Amino acid sequence: MASDGKRLHGLVAATFTPMTVNSEINLSIIQEYVDYLVHKQKVKNIFVNGTTGEGASLSVQERKRLAEEWVKHGRGKMDNVVVHVGCLSLEDSKDLAAHAASIGADAISAVSPSFIKPSCPDALVLYLKEVASAAPSLPFYYYHIPRLTGVTYQVSDLVSRMKVQIPSFRGVKFSDTNLLDFSMCIHENKQYDFLYGVDEQLLGALVFGPNGAVGSTYNYLGATTTKMLTAFEKGDLEKARKIQCGIQEFITFVFALGMSF
Repeated sequence: MASDGKRLHGLVAATFTPMTVNSEINLSIIQEYVDYLVHKQKVKNIFVNGTTGEGASLSVQERKRLAEEWVKHGRGKMDNVVVHVGCLSLEDSKDLAAHAASIGADAISAVSPSFIKPSCPDALVLYLKEVASAAPSLPFYYYHIPRLTGVTYQVSDLVSRMKVQIPSFRGVKFSDTNLLDFSMCIHENKQYDFLYGVDEQLLGALVFGPNGAVGSTYNYLGATTTKMLTAFEKGDLEKARKIQCGIQEFITFVFALGMSF
């Protein structure tokens, strides 16, 4: 069973993979990166992806080395280091999950396979169960991002299955604009953590009471987004809307330059 009691909440930065000019992973900068997130952006949770800045997947060995550095330098500074272990290969995913447990990660997460997609919700849950079983001591989070995977099964339906079949299931990183599905997840499953993953629409999701949010913009807009969360909690919707609109303007600008998240 996964450890009980510890919850994942607040802002979670989906980290970038630092690269050298020779397109090699720049592990030497991870310690500085951790300190920057904690002290400058006030973010103390990270979601370690297994991709480069261009969205290309790293090899399994590269992902292991990257996870090791984040866990090592995040220890004592970060509240949670969540390692994404999803792969097109089930065996690779299980290998990464077991490795995450061995190095002391706080939790793991996996996205649905997307090249050969699960044929039904039960097939997806079976895949996730196998991944989670490789690290039974770690909380497991399903990473829902249908825009990239093309897998559009209702998360509220998946949760009803995962909480029965996956002992270590703890929650969902919900990167979709379907707020009906998102709200039903939260309403029906208060004991689990649901984190919203569409940075530019976070304010709209806050009314449903998510535990937190996961996003790449929190790497450099974490402090700004925290101000929005504080304004919302105080009932200052005018200030919260102003901050969210500023974030949207920034994201629209960088999208126009060809950047993606």
